[in-house]
Amino acid sequence: MAKTKDYKHFCAAARSLEVIGEKWSLLIVRDLLRGPQRFSDLLRYLNSITPKWLTARLRDLEEAGIVKRDAQEGRREVWYELTEAGRDLEPVVESLVVWGIKHAMRPPLPGERVHSDIILQGLVVALNRRLLAWPDNPVTWVFRFGSDEAHTLRFDGQLWSAHPGADDGADVVIESDPERLANILTAPSDERGGLPEGLTLKGDTQKATEFGAVFLAG
Repeated sequence: MAKTKDYKHFCAAARSLEVIGEKWSLLIVRDLLRGPQRFSDLLRYLNSITPKWLTARLRDLEEAGIVKRDAQEGRREVWYELTEAGRDLEPVVESLVVWGIKHAMRPPLPGERVHSDIILQGLVVALNRRLLAWPDNPVTWVFRFGSDEAHTLRFDGQLWSAHPGADDGADVVIESDPERLANILTAPSDERGGLPEGLTLKGDTQKATEFGAVFLAG
C-alpha cells in the first residue's frame, strides 16, 4: 500500500514521520511496547482498524525495520514484536501520552472501547513523569476488572511498572471496571475527592490512604 506522507524536504523529523507517521503506525508500536502480540490481539486493541489496514501497516513497519514477525514452524499463530529500532520509539510514545494527559484527555465517549492494560500503561507513564503524586515507600497495587482479569502496578521506590496478572502480596486490591476507572482518572481534580461509586479498595488502611492520595485526591 502506497504511503500518503512524502514531505519532499530534508529534515530528520519529516523523515521520521514519513516512516512512522501513517495512521495506526504509532498505535501499533504502543501496543507492541507491552510485549509481542498476535494479529488478533492487535485487531482487538486497535478496535476500528480493518484486517486489511492492519496487514498493510504491519508490512510497512516490517519493511522499515521497526517490527518483526515470529512465525515458528508448526505454530499456526504469527506473533509480532518490536525490533531495537521499534523499541527506540518508546520515548516518543510516552511523550505523546504525557501531552495527551496534559492537553487533550477526556472521558471515554459512548461506543469507545476501553482497555484496562492501555489505561495502566498510560498510568505508569504519568507516574514515572511525576504527573501524579508518589507514595513515600514501595507499594504493590493489584487492579481487578471482573473475575478473570487482573493487573499489577508496582513501585520499587524509584520507578513504576505494570504487569499482567495479580501479585499475591499486593498492599491494596482495587476492584472496578475499565470504563469506571477511565472516568475517574479523567474527572476534574475537584470532583475526585472520596471513594467513587463502583470502585472498591481492599487491603491495609494506610496503604489504601496512599492510593487515594495518588488517584483520588481533589
